[in-house]
Amino acid sequence: MYLVLLLTILLALLVQYLRRIYSYWQREGVAEEPAKFPFGVLDKLVKRQRGFGLIISDVYERHSSKIVGIYMMHKPTLLVRDAQLARQIMTSDFSSFHDRGIYVDEKHDPLSANLFNLQGASWRNLRNKLTPSFSSGKIKGMFTTIDDVGDRLVQHLMGVIEKAPNEAIEIKEKLTTYAVDIIGSVIFGLEIDSFTNPKNEFRAVSDSLLVEDELVLKIHNMASVIFPPLAKLMNRLGYENKVLAKLRDIMQHTIEFREKHNVVRKDLLQLLIRLRNTGKIGDDDDEVWDIETAQEELKAMSIEKIAAQAFLFYIAGSETTAAASSFTLYELAMYPELLKEARDELDAVMKRHNLERGDKFTYEAVQELKFLDHCILETIRKYPGLPFLNRECTQDFTVPDIDYTIKKGTPILISLFGLQRDPSYFPNPEGYDPHRFDADVMNYDQTAYMPFGEGPRHCIALRMGKVNAKVAVAKILANFNLIEAPRKEVKFRFDPAPVLLPEGGLHVRLVKRP
Repeated sequence: MYLVLLLTILLALLVQYLRRIYSYWQREGVAEEPAKFPFGVLDKLVKRQRGFGLIISDVYERHSSKIVGIYMMHKPTLLVRDAQLARQIMTSDFSSFHDRGIYVDEKHDPLSANLFNLQGASWRNLRNKLTPSFSSGKIKGMFTTIDDVGDRLVQHLMGVIEKAPNEAIEIKEKLTTYAVDIIGSVIFGLEIDSFTNPKNEFRAVSDSLLVEDELVLKIHNMASVIFPPLAKLMNRLGYENKVLAKLRDIMQHTIEFREKHNVVRKDLLQLLIRLRNTGKIGDDDDEVWDIETAQEELKAMSIEKIAAQAFLFYIAGSETTAAASSFTLYELAMYPELLKEARDELDAVMKRHNLERGDKFTYEAVQELKFLDHCILETIRKYPGLPFLNRECTQDFTVPDIDYTIKKGTPILISLFGLQRDPSYFPNPEGYDPHRFDADVMNYDQTAYMPFGEGPRHCIALRMGKVNAKVAVAKILANFNLIEAPRKEVKFRFDPAPVLLPEGGLHVRLVKRP
């Protein structure tokens, strides 16, 4: 009797608690997306029906107000639909939204302490130290390594076409290998060639990053965003991401080998070693690549913290480079006039720099490919590498014009996929128009274009990402004819990672240029 009564009371309290949680935005007077118990907007994600970026874009399309309240499980979250407000949050009012609000435990879990996760002063200090790594001069110093990987891509495609000249190529897969090899070479400091040795150690470890087979890993990854205290507790109880630990071990071995044998290589790892040993990276000159050592207790960064940054650059760089370059080729194949314009520009630039087909590219030549620049810009408008941005309100903020105060601690989401395909900001958003970025056209709302983020937390490696994608596309256009294809919009498949993955891949046909 008493047990039944107790259970009834507990059930009633639980129902009341849930009603209060899922009525938060009603009480706040904010337009809301109706919640589905118990996952809120994550219902289709948990059921493996739709990726997170597309779920948020769907909510964006169903509403018209500047802000929309949603629920991520038990967590009230604010979706910002207005481009001006979104930009304001990331720029002029950055002080009220300077963190992302996701799991980080710098002291007890240094592998979590990457630039994306870090908060406040810790983030700003690291950002200032890492920024020189991605200057034009540093990228130019690394360009030979990027170009070498591009040449291996071309040789691999030559072999594929020779074996099956009439078959379409799944170009996204090939460019993922290209991107991963650049990351392995430039960031992890490894000599790898996944085109000829696809089972090398780095590729095997990196591929396993994309597989979420373990239930504990799934729980930890979701808790890192939805409920960071749970992720922190799991780490304090001994949980460790095995793949991250393996990447850390690979990096530790490489760093120790370089320092012991005074090996110098112009890559990002060399700059991180310098930062670790001296506390700074330095200017754009040859001396910045030199090895400088220090006693272990005087070193500015631990191996774990270096590995954390390298892991971030891997996650952020590999998929975005592969997606930007493959989607660009896919779109150009359907627009022959744009393809001709891109190829004619490339041929003219190569001629101007006395480059023959098969020659090494130069950094200067790639920088002159202005129309290809615009193609990449249009690609990442239509297919943003990360289809949403996230922030956390770090102090109460009153939204202009609607007299609503966002409370401290409220998670913020911005749907880039929604904004950048919104016809009120971009004419013909489903089309592909690189010329919208021409200086004498600019027929779009520049406020709504932010594929790299904006403000102090914008993508630190955007220059390198664009160079990597341009080299891949330019190498292919220089050596192959891209066969015209009928217009077909991309459909996206489910993936737990917050990226846009094409259903069935991206297929193009290539023929060797005469």
